[in-house]
Amino acid sequence: MQQDPTKYDFRLRDSLLGAQMLFVAFGALVLVPILTGLDPNVALFTAGCGTLLFQVITKGKVPVFLASSFAFIAPIIYGVKTWGIPGTLCGLAAAGVIYILLSLLISLRGVKVLENLLPPIVTGPVIMVIGLILAPVAVNMAMGKTGDGSAVLVPEKTALTIAMISLAVTIIVSLFGKGMLKLIPILSGIIVGYLISIPVGLVNFAPVTQAPWFALPNFTFPEWNLQAILFIAPVAIAPAIEHFGDILAISSVTGKDYLKDPGVHKTLLGDGLATSLASFLGGPPNTTYSEVTGAVALIKVFNPAIMTWASICAILLSFVGKLGAFLQTIPTPVMGGILILLFGAIMVVGINTLVRAGQDLMEARNMAIVAIIVIFGVGGMSFSAGEFTLKGIGLAGITGVVLNILLPGKK
Repeated sequence: MQQDPTKYDFRLRDSLLGAQMLFVAFGALVLVPILTGLDPNVALFTAGCGTLLFQVITKGKVPVFLASSFAFIAPIIYGVKTWGIPGTLCGLAAAGVIYILLSLLISLRGVKVLENLLPPIVTGPVIMVIGLILAPVAVNMAMGKTGDGSAVLVPEKTALTIAMISLAVTIIVSLFGKGMLKLIPILSGIIVGYLISIPVGLVNFAPVTQAPWFALPNFTFPEWNLQAILFIAPVAIAPAIEHFGDILAISSVTGKDYLKDPGVHKTLLGDGLATSLASFLGGPPNTTYSEVTGAVALIKVFNPAIMTWASICAILLSFVGKLGAFLQTIPTPVMGGILILLFGAIMVVGINTLVRAGQDLMEARNMAIVAIIVIFGVGGMSFSAGEFTLKGIGLAGITGVVLNILLPGKK
């Protein structure tokens, strides 16, 4: 009798495959902490632990890897500037609780209840807002400035040259790369941009030489902050819906219906617990990585234990002090060039969500929902009552949900 290739089978010989999966995810994984001021080594540690926790919740049935979520970049940047890292982590932990509550809702009422509460007409524009809010950060960094544009770090001409080369390499690899190379466009852009930055003096290796080889990740613990919770927690709406798409994608790759077994309520619960765990240690929220799903499809090895090996590799790398120091030396223009594409891609995902839903956006009801979500989110609308303040992506998401419930004419 032939063994099921999707069954969990932990074998030492699969360790190299696991390391390869981590390599595919690595560029995106470390990008979020570098951008937001969190510790890359902590992000590696929490990605590994989060994936292992996900496997426990789903009984080792789904071959996915969880790591840093791009959806939370804008709120983390704002949160760190406003409340500091501990306060921001409180809001991120609450976002994980939103996932958990949604998973309980699905468990009790079925998937349909979430489709009614968060249809594409709400989630599409919310995802668009995430990308659009981040656009100035990418452009400022590509021009050699800090993310908020308050200070110049690199001369503009030099910065733009390096940023555009990094961007071009990322696009070329994503379009014309073959095999495993096609799955690492971000890492390819970072490597090429980094190499051309060295001769022009943009890389300072002093922090790398001073850093120890082995060091405990710089864990940071959350502090209670209600404002951060109200601002960040609603952001979980968009990635929670994207989670369905990720599970459908890996289901189509392996030929297994993971929406039924272990069930999308279990996978969403695993994602939420992994996000809260990461936040309690100082890491960014976790999400399932489509790059790794692409790698699974390419090598056609569906054994979920490979992700266990990827997790173990991530945890071990998190204790390499020089790695974290090296990642911090990546020049700002290199990151900016790649982020132009990445943040634009987030916006396109939102547009595509609306397109696939086949909604007539000129219909009065749909136009009102989409228009208000986008303008509230991008324009910086905020509502305050005493110490209570709601703004940004959180306000946009909650407004969309309320409008979808209240406005008549829902089909």
